[in-house]
Amino acid sequence: MKSLIVSLALSLVSTAAFAFPVAPFDALKTKLAANSLLDNNNQAAYDFEGIIKLSNCSGALIRFAGQPATSKAYVLTNGHCYSKGTFGGMLKPNEIISNEKSNRSMKIFTKEMKLLPITATKVVYAAMTDTDVTLYEITQTYADIKKNYGIEAFDLDGTHPMIGMDIEIVSGYWEKGYSCAIDDFVFQLQEGNWFFKDSVRYTNGCDTIGGTSGSPIILKGTRHVVAINNTANEKGKFCEVNNPCEITSNGSKTSLQGKRYGQQTYNFYSCLTLDFKIDLSKSDCVLPKPQ
Repeated sequence: MKSLIVSLALSLVSTAAFAFPVAPFDALKTKLAANSLLDNNNQAAYDFEGIIKLSNCSGALIRFAGQPATSKAYVLTNGHCYSKGTFGGMLKPNEIISNEKSNRSMKIFTKEMKLLPITATKVVYAAMTDTDVTLYEITQTYADIKKNYGIEAFDLDGTHPMIGMDIEIVSGYWEKGYSCAIDDFVFQLQEGNWFFKDSVRYTNGCDTIGGTSGSPIILKGTRHVVAINNTANEKGKFCEVNNPCEITSNGSKTSLQGKRYGQQTYNFYSCLTLDFKIDLSKSDCVLPKPQ
C-alpha cells in the first residue's frame, strides 16, 4: 500500500509541482523507492550530510559562525512548514512564534545517505512575514550529532548573497538536489496575503516541487547556506497562493510563470546574542517581531 501511495503521489507532482503547496505524503512514514518516478534522481551529485527530512518539508542542520559544539543544535526550514500553525501548518501574516516548546520528529542524513531520527524540542523562531522561516532547537548538541552520527552542520552565512552565485538546493523530503544560479533579488514578493522582502529568484535549473519547501540554498562547492527555498509561480496568475507576484520599489507588479524563489537567512545574525540565542529585543534585530 505504501508503494502505491508513493506512486500516486509522484504521479501528481506535475499538477502540484511547486514549493508552497502541502507536500503529497508524509515523508517520515513513506519510503521512496530507489527507482522513484522523479526525473533526474541524482542524490550522488549532492552533499546530503546534515540535510533534514520532515513529514511535509525539507530542512538543514545549521550552525552560526563561531557557535560552540556544546550548543544545542539548530534545524532550519520554512515558516509554512511549522507543524502547529494555522491553515494546516502555515502561519498567519504577522504571526510570529518565539521560544515555543515543540516535540517534532524529523530525520537527518549522514554522508552515506543513511537516515537517523532526531527530535526538535523548541521552536526558536518562526514567521511568514517578510520572510518564511522556522528555526528549531533539537535535543542534541552539535558535539552529540558529530560523535553519535558523524554529521557536521552546514554553516549559516552571515552576508547577503550576490546575483550570479552558483547554488544548489538539496531536498531531504525528495532526496533530490537541484543546481542553478541566483538570477536576481525581488524587492517584495506577494503570495496571497503573505509578503516577503528581498526574495531570491533562481535561474532555470532549480525546478523545485512540493516538498522542497525549507530546503537550504547552498553556495555551490561549499557547505554555506545562503538562503532557504520557499515558493514558485505555477500558472502565471497575479499574487495568488502558488502564484506569487513580484513587486518593485515603485509598486508595479509582475507575474513570472514558472519562476522559483527563496528567502534570505543572513538576517538571523542581527538578532543573535553572545550565547547564540535569538533575541528579538536587540536594538539592531531586523527579524519580524510580534505586533
